Amino acid sequence: MSNPEARPDEVVCSAAPADEVEIMTPREVPLGGPRAMTVRRTLPQRHRSLIGAWCFLDHYGPDPVVDSGGMSVAPHPHTGLQTVSWLFTGEIEHRDSAGNQALVVPGEVNLMTAGHGISHSEISTPGTSTLHGAQLWVALPDADRETAPGFEHHAPDPVSGDGWRALVFLGSLLGSTSPVTTFTPLLGAEVVLDPGASLPVAVDPSYEHGVLVDLGSLTVCGTDVATSELAYVPPGTGTLQLVAGDDGARVLVLGGPPFGEAIVMWWNFVGRSHEEIEVYRKAWQDQVGERRDGRFGVVPGELPWIPAPPLPNARLRERR
Repeated sequence: MSNPEARPDEVVCSAAPADEVEIMTPREVPLGGPRAMTVRRTLPQRHRSLIGAWCFLDHYGPDPVVDSGGMSVAPHPHTGLQTVSWLFTGEIEHRDSAGNQALVVPGEVNLMTAGHGISHSEISTPGTSTLHGAQLWVALPDADRETAPGFEHHAPDPVSGDGWRALVFLGSLLGSTSPVTTFTPLLGAEVVLDPGASLPVAVDPSYEHGVLVDLGSLTVCGTDVATSELAYVPPGTGTLQLVAGDDGARVLVLGGPPFGEAIVMWWNFVGRSHEEIEVYRKAWQDQVGERRDGRFGVVPGELPWIPAPPLPNARLRERR
């Protein structure tokens, strides 16, 4: 997914310590056009931009496509990150410049590695009447951010217990492990809880965690979390105590060790300096202007490529 804001903020990301569960509320961002599909963005925020290496989280739907227009994100570039697509309802067709074409379907993860540079498009399929899911980005560490682009798909086997069911799409949780490649330790899982169910989830205490509530409500380690909110749990916690409300809950559990590096994230690029972002933007604009191959490759199809917005007047600064 692209960040479609006309004047995207500079986001300088670094992990910060916290003493207790922190509730992060989303802001609404339109994806553009007269019938814009609106997403709820909980990462990045000004006071916290990373949970482990997770640096971007858009949550959307359930939206009737007849009203929202569905997802229609034309070719756009990425560097220095991995995209993670997870759906609850609907289908999205993914195409990228590395030659990958795949459907994003509920309960199966698609992970695209941008590395040195890639471009891709995301279009909801004609048969999709309701679209509901999450789009996430993972920052690549400095040692791996120039890696070659790639793509992986995985359909996790469900695991379940008394009053709960889970799909683990990255890392390990609840006795299930995903084979999908990441460049830092990561956790990503969908967990569904029956009404009133209580689930103690054993987690790595060196990780920081985020729990996004998709449906229903719950408490996370004793703190109330409403629908579409993201609960942040700092390192030092060995058990995430999840307790569903009267209507049950469906959540995404994310995690990873504090990233330990500052990154500059602007538009669809993750870099380390103003100069790098300038290089990425110019490389993409040169491709758009001449509609040619280059650093970001070419996505098959006839959709017009999304040009990069202007850089802000101020220099993009790294802040730790």
